[in-house]
Amino acid sequence: MSHPPTTLPQALLRAAERHGDRPAVVDGDRTRSWSELRVAVRRTAAAYVRLGLAPGDRVTIWAPNSLEWVVAALAVSHAGGTLVPVNTRYKGHEVVDLLRRTGATLAVVADGFLGRSQIDEVTRAAGDSGLPDLRTVVRIGPGESDTEVRAFDELAVLADDDSLAEADRRASAVAADDVADILFTSGTTGRSKGVVSAHRQTVSAARLWGETCGVTEQDRYLVVNPFFHSFGYKAGIVVALLTGCCLYPQATFDVDQTLRLIDEEGITVLPGAPTIFTSLFASPGLASTDRSSLRIAVTGAAVVPVALVERMQAELGFDHVLTAFGMTECVVATMCRPGDPDDVVASTCGAPVSGVEVRIVDPETGTELPAGGEGEVQFRGDLVMVGYLDDEEATAQAIDADGWLHTGDVGRVDEQDHLTITDRLKDMYISGGFNVYPAEVEQALARLGGVVESAVVGMPDERMGEVGRAFVVRTSEDALSVGDVADFLRQRVANFKMPRDVVFIDQLPRNAAGKVLKDELRSKP
Repeated sequence: MSHPPTTLPQALLRAAERHGDRPAVVDGDRTRSWSELRVAVRRTAAAYVRLGLAPGDRVTIWAPNSLEWVVAALAVSHAGGTLVPVNTRYKGHEVVDLLRRTGATLAVVADGFLGRSQIDEVTRAAGDSGLPDLRTVVRIGPGESDTEVRAFDELAVLADDDSLAEADRRASAVAADDVADILFTSGTTGRSKGVVSAHRQTVSAARLWGETCGVTEQDRYLVVNPFFHSFGYKAGIVVALLTGCCLYPQATFDVDQTLRLIDEEGITVLPGAPTIFTSLFASPGLASTDRSSLRIAVTGAAVVPVALVERMQAELGFDHVLTAFGMTECVVATMCRPGDPDDVVASTCGAPVSGVEVRIVDPETGTELPAGGEGEVQFRGDLVMVGYLDDEEATAQAIDADGWLHTGDVGRVDEQDHLTITDRLKDMYISGGFNVYPAEVEQALARLGGVVESAVVGMPDERMGEVGRAFVVRTSEDALSVGDVADFLRQRVANFKMPRDVVFIDQLPRNAAGKVLKDELRSKP
């Protein structure tokens, strides 16, 4: 294959041809070479075909980072399907909502992860109406198999000559403009949105990320960022496909395991939210860890202090610490480059990557602002999403007639085109690297008896970046306790969305138009 790949199946084929016996994935005591990975993907794709997956069908993966996730995901596109990653922290009813909205026909689930019974959760949440589109569940983990629940480890035996040939035919037929994946990101209305991306966008974003960072086939890449997120999937798995580096997936962030892998495996690339690195600094095991292999760190998802960049270089030994800015709707928009000064890395999100335009617009007048002017950040280019799943109105609101993506973030660019994010037009806050949209939590609280209304804001936190604080107006003082609110939310929202504090308040502050003054709430002690 002489031309650069524009689809995921092309990228996997080229990686197998170029890197053959070099390690592709190391997961605990399991290692798969690039050739072995492609064999596993082909056989899994053939099994999907045998199970009735049709071209264009959606397949959800609800599982932590693992070798199985990599194989299961790449097999989706090899069989001509569309990947729908699911947040491992979601509750059953959140997953059921995604399954129904995507019409997924097959789901791959890590049953038993973190002591939960995910399949039972989905079954209960689906209720009497069930999931009519879902034909098969593939279980990662122990359990009994039947016609509706298949064991992932047993899929390979389903592959036969006919299904392998059909899977290969579909892989060859995948085009750059075919839909590769649908990643869900919450919206300020409280309902998640499905971000639709074509193969060319997913592959191009990964190529630009890998090239800008300088990732090569010699790198050993520890992926702490979850695969269900674009940071772990597109800037992780797909970057590996394009560069030939070796992936080390980590199911959940564990400081001791991370330090052991750095020491024993010679990890060279370690991206993540600032929380990851502050946790490493705090570990007693850091001093005895050989950190000389560490080469590249990419961080973001929060404000990065200059002191943190300096510590990452001095105490962790990274040659290059880079920051970047992107969103599910445009995975890579700006990045710092190796060699940028520490203050640029810490105070900006870097300059636009190739093929992406950035402009700052006055949100009131729509006028483009000059360098230094502060307004809404907008992007345009090939990396911008196709649109939101089944939501033309939301797509039109996000992407204007001239192709500019309205991010809802406030920022400015300097004379060198470095972007700095200064605020948010939306109320989203970022906790431990995860986006939290207060409207989702507020909508959940609206269903709790005894709650009149609520408002959730992000508050600064040294370790997590920001944590949630919920201000709740009760029907009476004895209607609810803090424990009642926490117990109710714990059953309905993912743990990263859980407010750290619950504050009861007589009434929410509002302006003359009736809008809740969240800035006033944030300023409360």
